[in-house]
Amino acid sequence: MTPRELLIVTIATLLDGARHVAVGASSPIPAAAAMLLRARKEKAGQAPVRLSILGSVKHNLFTNGSVELFDCAGQGRIDAFFLGGGQIDGQANINLVGTGDYPTSSVRWPGSFGSAYLYFVVPKVILFREEHSPRVLVDKVDFISAPGVSDPGVYRKGGPYALLTSKALFMFDAERARFRLVHMHPGQALADIQAATGFTFDVDPAVSETPPPDEAALALLRGRVLEELHETYPDFAAQLGKEISALASA
Repeated sequence: MTPRELLIVTIATLLDGARHVAVGASSPIPAAAAMLLRARKEKAGQAPVRLSILGSVKHNLFTNGSVELFDCAGQGRIDAFFLGGGQIDGQANINLVGTGDYPTSSVRWPGSFGSAYLYFVVPKVILFREEHSPRVLVDKVDFISAPGVSDPGVYRKGGPYALLTSKALFMFDAERARFRLVHMHPGQALADIQAATGFTFDVDPAVSETPPPDEAALALLRGRVLEELHETYPDFAAQLGKEISALASA
């Protein structure tokens, strides 16, 4: 398997049970995971999974973009969504605005868009960022685009479920407002992950290596899912195809 195939299959496992998954326009790995989940369910003859990828023609139930996405999420009809950030801290706060003191941020990013709203209404929000470094995973974000936890008495049915990076998988405990390391990807050691993480986290007593994908998952991923990716993410699909080919010829 390639490193990105491991990430895709891991996310698909986290999505198990979701009936409707929404994905942003710049999230090819989460999109591939949702496609894999859908393919698995269809092959097993189980209830279909709805997939809405913003910016896609073929893989999108919405015709009016984010307006319908927000309405659907507010009605409780989206089970899972993905958020990232230029910064993510140990309380699952995310920063999509920039570094430094706002509004004179020294580095500016695209902006928060609807992240705070979706963080509150989608039950399972998976934080995903390939880069795992103290630059991204910080002790405290410079600007809170969307808060990971809320004060007592604040109505909130959504929030962070997990954080996946190129090094590890963390689950989030909302009551303690802390991440818990549950899986380390192949070749990673606990000391390395701790050194690359700017916040402290708990370690699950049963922490283990991230389970590899089985042959059935890889077959779907390298076949149907890779073909579907070409419609919305042609560059990523081509790159992933090259990575798979290089692995096969190694």
